[in-house]
Amino acid sequence: MILFRLLLTLGIILAAWTPSQAANAPKPNIIFILADDLGYGDLGCYGQKKIQTPCLDRMAADGMRFTQFYAGSTVCAPSRSVLMTGQHTGHCWVRGNAGKNNAQGQILRAQDVTVAKVLRDAGYATALIGKWGLGEPGSSGIPTKQDFDYFFGYLSQFHAHNYYPAFLWRGEERVPLKNEVPPGNVGYGYAEFGQGWATKRVEYSHDLFAADALKWVERNRGQPFFLYLAVTTPHANNEGTRGTGNGQEVPDHGIYKDKDWTDQNKGQAAMITRMDADIGRLLAKLKQLGLDERTLVLFSSDNGPHKEGGNDPEFFDANGPLRGMKRDLYDGGIRVPFIARWPGRIKAGVVSNHVGYFGDFMATAAELAGAEPPPTLDSISFAPTLLGRPERQKRHDYLYWEFHERGFAQAVRLGDWKAIRFGTKKPVELYNIKNDPGEERDVAAQNPEVVAKVEAILKTARTDSEYFPIREFAPKKATAKKKP
Repeated sequence: MILFRLLLTLGIILAAWTPSQAANAPKPNIIFILADDLGYGDLGCYGQKKIQTPCLDRMAADGMRFTQFYAGSTVCAPSRSVLMTGQHTGHCWVRGNAGKNNAQGQILRAQDVTVAKVLRDAGYATALIGKWGLGEPGSSGIPTKQDFDYFFGYLSQFHAHNYYPAFLWRGEERVPLKNEVPPGNVGYGYAEFGQGWATKRVEYSHDLFAADALKWVERNRGQPFFLYLAVTTPHANNEGTRGTGNGQEVPDHGIYKDKDWTDQNKGQAAMITRMDADIGRLLAKLKQLGLDERTLVLFSSDNGPHKEGGNDPEFFDANGPLRGMKRDLYDGGIRVPFIARWPGRIKAGVVSNHVGYFGDFMATAAELAGAEPPPTLDSISFAPTLLGRPERQKRHDYLYWEFHERGFAQAVRLGDWKAIRFGTKKPVELYNIKNDPGEERDVAAQNPEVVAKVEAILKTARTDSEYFPIREFAPKKATAKKKP
């Protein structure tokens, strides 16, 4: 009878446990791996047929694969800003790839609060290895001034185009490499940032990042840590096309060398498979160090697939069933692969249709670390979904994006509805994502009440930005996804 009562009491306690009690549990290590320009359909576990990604496919099988998760934006800098600050592009400081003439618009301010700060204040060691893109040398936005204890990689996103750079940054110091980049090998006048292409190729930056990540994890295994591993694969080096004609820079084509493909397509596939293998090595390192069950690993991409450097996304069906790609606010430009792995805490083989986005990483990391996130956020923790308690999962009333290249465009995800508007004076396009994932049938005319809700959101979801003013224009729309 005593044993029965003990077991009954234990069962009641376990049943009452909620994810919010994570603050009382040991703080998990958190690793966020971010690919660059990887499409929704570029991984085997998301339907890819030509490119091999066995390690990420295994990661999905061992954990949770999200089917309706969104990036912060459809291009690099604002997407990473959303990820780091937990604010969508209607509120965050960096709302676009600003360029030289608007540099201050792409530099995080001293008052901006990043995930690194929240976790560092909670006792975490923090590191960024790879591409930053949110602060140039000497500015308030560099990683070491945004609460990363350790940084190794590229500050400038233009510098990050080059996989064989003449230098990288470690902390606030330049680290010379053995590659040679002649001063004339520059595409857009960013020579001071190290942009260009190498004529002597010795050290491949992605390999340096992969090796550095393994070393950093081993050095910091004795305390809770947060590693933001922002690889640059499979982004193209557009400047490199001026020298070699191939922007898909990779040491070799590996298993694709004998394929009857263009060199650009071989390079694209080889970059993704190389990244996949390095992620496999990182997961193996965690297991070797006994950190496997203490570490949450997340994987995603900063936006949809590119059509740059000679790569052909149609050849690989890189956006899968979705319409659009990088620089589009159709789902092909912003819906991304998202995989979560945490042995013993996340059930294996789960496919989640939870609708979330990069901004939710802030609240999620804070909850799991027992930390307090900043008060002004567009962030909802998805820890309940990760930990198998979907009935406790809060949901956004809507998701919001805005994009300023070529003019001002906005998008909203509202339940099963997806709306896009190109300029404040243009009509709203409306799609039912559940019935029409390819966003092929505009049903705005048939749903005026939904359009009215969307129009209200488009007016109130944002604040004005002096660095990203509204400019009206009529952009060329993305073409619908063609399927055989």
